[in-house]
Amino acid sequence: MADTRIFEQSVYIEAPVEIVDHTITDQQLMHLWLNPLLKCKPVGEWSSQIGSQTRFMIRVPFFNPTLYSQVIERQVGLVVWQFEGFFQGCDRWQCQPEATGTRLRNSFEFRIDNALVALGFQVFAAQLTRRDMHSQLQRLKRVAENYYATQSVPL
Repeated sequence: MADTRIFEQSVYIEAPVEIVDHTITDQQLMHLWLNPLLKCKPVGEWSSQIGSQTRFMIRVPFFNPTLYSQVIERQVGLVVWQFEGFFQGCDRWQCQPEATGTRLRNSFEFRIDNALVALGFQVFAAQLTRRDMHSQLQRLKRVAENYYATQSVPL
């Protein structure tokens, strides 16, 4: 049995929880902050409600590994996608209101059962994944704050 790993990061966003939540779950906004090497496609209609499914494809030359995900927890300010594919795990996005904005925490918990894939991940991708999570949160922050600045009425 493989070890479970958890990568966690957070960012402060100068926008209310509802705006940050919308930025995380709106398909068009998601593609503004998601890693450009990832493509997210719904299985059926796009939704972030419990039970909705998506495919996350990593675009790399000659190989497009795909993770299938399903929303397993959902409320305003919280969405958890459960993944299955070359690894199993959950990607948890949770908003915590603060005095003038929102603290967004992203927790990526996963397990790689194949020993060869796990070794390759540790050697080649673990640090990249951590850096990408940080970059992704910074992009999400910019998108959410810009989106909030353009809203004339609350969601």
